[in-house]
Amino acid sequence: MVEFILLWGFYILTFYAFLPGLISRLFGFRVFQKGRAERELALTFDDGPDPIYTPQLLDLLKKYNAKATFFVVGIHAEQHPDVLKRMHDEGHLIGIHNYVHKSNWLMRPKTVKRQIRKTSDIIESVTGKRSNYYRPPWGIVNLFDYGRLGHLQIILWSVLFGDWRKKLGSERLYRRMMKRCRGGEVLLLHDCGLTLGADREAPANMLAALERFLDEAEKRELRCVRIDELIRLTDQARMKNPSLLRRMVVRFWFLYEKAFHSVFALKTTNHEQPVFHFRVRPYHGKAVVLDDGVELKHNDLVLELHFDNRLLYDIGHRSRSAMQIAIQMIRSVERTLPELADYLLSDQNLRANVKALYGVSMMHRGPEQFGFTVRDLPRGLFSWVSRRYLRLLMSIIHPQGQNRLRQQAEQMIPKLIIMSTETLLSRYGRDRNYAFDANASERLVLVDKKVENVAHPL
Repeated sequence: MVEFILLWGFYILTFYAFLPGLISRLFGFRVFQKGRAERELALTFDDGPDPIYTPQLLDLLKKYNAKATFFVVGIHAEQHPDVLKRMHDEGHLIGIHNYVHKSNWLMRPKTVKRQIRKTSDIIESVTGKRSNYYRPPWGIVNLFDYGRLGHLQIILWSVLFGDWRKKLGSERLYRRMMKRCRGGEVLLLHDCGLTLGADREAPANMLAALERFLDEAEKRELRCVRIDELIRLTDQARMKNPSLLRRMVVRFWFLYEKAFHSVFALKTTNHEQPVFHFRVRPYHGKAVVLDDGVELKHNDLVLELHFDNRLLYDIGHRSRSAMQIAIQMIRSVERTLPELADYLLSDQNLRANVKALYGVSMMHRGPEQFGFTVRDLPRGLFSWVSRRYLRLLMSIIHPQGQNRLRQQAEQMIPKLIIMSTETLLSRYGRDRNYAFDANASERLVLVDKKVENVAHPL
């Protein structure tokens, strides 16, 4: 019996704790631990804020115009809100390091989530912003962290120096740091010595070594940036030269979409430069009243519209900024809506039965300018599946998908995007005086998958 308990205990520890940590560290799964940049590196500081050493550290960073990321322990941040506010006011990024410095291996998933939420609440109460960045104590994650912390970017490091031990000394610490004084590195240091196993005076050595390090980095024309900036630069580098694995994933996804379009006989108004693909089907859902007063009912026919994700991928990879992506997408939608209106007007059956354009998207800011109505997607299985599917799609197709999902996690919620056919034809049809047949026996609904992240429902 004892052997049985020990064996199952070993299995549980292996899959709950050891394997997730090993996979994250060796393969970088769901974590960021090293960047791709020539002249930018990230200084990260754990365990603070400390009322003595953190203000000295902030003075030093200001002297060299360096930016850093502070992963704060919630209870310390709660005790020293003035230091936390100064971090924020001086342009540094604040991340979460649990409310108390305790390993995730030793806590239940709900406890970990509660620790993170409590620390994030403290940060928001002082700075007005919630943090999307998390570093688990000792860099240890458990199995459930992958699923429950999907809205957070987990940050590890490319090098740590043992600076929590006073006996290391500032000279040895400086020499170790200089070996990694190069672009892309994520350096882990500590501005507080109050955690278990640390020496109270150890941060003094860190400050002495860091000043010499910053002086040398300045001579080498290196920049110390926040972790979100290093992630952005890394995303840009990956866009220009994507890895073999990413290229394979994208290629597989496009093959899947091609098969989907073929199996469900999706059509398009422009075969050379498609923006939308669509099919006719009945609308399944609760009745929705649109902004123009038209009511969409269950079993009204739908023309289900799917955004061409290859176009989005191509636009994203040849654009230099999110603004350029948005401009090109808006122009594409403006060009295609009249084509859709012409398509409906060219078919008497569709013209008589079309009722609205209908879509599901997580990118739902701005479609009102085209004439769409935006409504919440009713909770249920379809909403749950749509959210996960569209998040997966964005992570694959969008140039900065993973980073965008974590930075704007609260906004990444699928919503219904609907335009009545009456509005479509009056705004985009050739004959703007077209009389809409409100008494037609059947209706057609068109699903729009708008701008930066749009995809077909499952």
